[in-house]
Amino acid sequence: MTMPSHAAGAPHVAAKAVDWSGSLRDAGFAAFVALLLTVPLVGLRTIDRPTGLGIEARPEEVVASVLLVFFGRLGLGLIGQGLALPVLFLALAAAAVGLAIPLPTQVLRLVLVAGGGIIALRAAFAVTTHRSKLTLAERDRKMDRVAAQVQHATKYIAPVAFIGAVLLPMTPLADRQLLDIGILLLTYIMLGWGLNIVVGLAGLLDLGYVAFYAVGAYSYALLAHYFGLSFWVCLPLAGLLAAFSGVLLGFPVLRLRGDYFAIVTLGFGEIVRIILVNWYQFTGGPNGISGIPRPSFFGLAEFSRTPAEGMAAFHELFGLEFSPLHRIVFMYYLILALALAVNLFTLRIRKLPLGRAWEALREDEIASASLGINRTNMKLAAFAIAAMFGGFAGSFFATRQGFISPESFTFIESAIILAIVVLGGMGSQAGVVVATLLVIGLPEAFRELADYRMLAFGMGMVVIMLWRPRGLLAHRDPTILLHGGKKPATGGAAR
Repeated sequence: MTMPSHAAGAPHVAAKAVDWSGSLRDAGFAAFVALLLTVPLVGLRTIDRPTGLGIEARPEEVVASVLLVFFGRLGLGLIGQGLALPVLFLALAAAAVGLAIPLPTQVLRLVLVAGGGIIALRAAFAVTTHRSKLTLAERDRKMDRVAAQVQHATKYIAPVAFIGAVLLPMTPLADRQLLDIGILLLTYIMLGWGLNIVVGLAGLLDLGYVAFYAVGAYSYALLAHYFGLSFWVCLPLAGLLAAFSGVLLGFPVLRLRGDYFAIVTLGFGEIVRIILVNWYQFTGGPNGISGIPRPSFFGLAEFSRTPAEGMAAFHELFGLEFSPLHRIVFMYYLILALALAVNLFTLRIRKLPLGRAWEALREDEIASASLGINRTNMKLAAFAIAAMFGGFAGSFFATRQGFISPESFTFIESAIILAIVVLGGMGSQAGVVVATLLVIGLPEAFRELADYRMLAFGMGMVVIMLWRPRGLLAHRDPTILLHGGKKPATGGAAR
């Protein structure tokens, strides 16, 4: 008599059936919602015609967006049901088709490359970590361990990144566009590191950081315009004036907490912008200030072909052929040095009593006060130092652009800088760098898509915040440990 196959050995466990109808239903519903949203936002565009303003229909963009949502939602559903490996291969194939085969529109290329790439990353992560089989708590602990490993690896990655940044202008790929993007990224990295002192270390939600950025920029522009001071004289003055404005803001409002404090900082940022717009006789009003002097080579030479009297030309001083890229390369190295100075200062001050007091206040203000920490003075120091770094960045921005106006210092700039800090993981220096590459670098990578690059930026932000809502590198070891103490294997996000 033949025994059943499951009786001779381990009991047979039936494989879980794939719910195709449910996955297709969810994907269809998501595509229907996308259709309702994309028809007015993407499918219709106002254009100027000889007879007046008209509307142009773009049905191919709507179809591409709906297909992206449908197949993306279907892929995520199948990943959750254990089919991550087939989804990975199909997503990689779609991305390869978008890269290799000429397509009629850039939108279709975006659908295949960006959509396929995102789904492929999600599927690859599920394959390697079996995330679809984990509970939410287990997933968070695993992500914390991954973030901790990345943070520990930065001691090896940081020197390599520094060498790469130093050598970038010397590579054959270093054209004007690449250097401009590098300068932009380094400027936002510096701003993110500055705001990280207030938000990540001291635990204060600052929505008006752009005000200190504006104070630094206008300080240099006005000092150079009215008194003829050079950039190297105005750079420290701009930082000091921005720090003074931080003290003026912080002293009366640092007794507030939570949302009330955030609202006051938001109002301060708007007050500064409105003053710049309305004080026409002094700041130029909405017309801004133009003709801001460019920096010289440490007061020794200028980067123009015909320098001012008493100054040497940079190319003649070093025996080089004149090139307009010399000034751009110098600006790149200048902002790199400023950003590194901010980073080194922050890493050092964390280990000092002031930095440890900030972390204590972030965790529990009442307990910190019971230990004798002066909450007002500690917060005031955080505000002043962060504002000083914002002033340095603003001074560089002014000399880099040669023109500034109030439109450069709106609330959206504060929101972007805050998004960089939160997305990277509050308190994480490496997280600020990674988040800057995503928040600032991603729209630049899709600049050729014109109207759709901000759509790609928004999609990336949504995906990242759904995947890692506490920040990409939210784990951070305590700055100071007790003698003989061991670093924890996992850690929560810095508050």
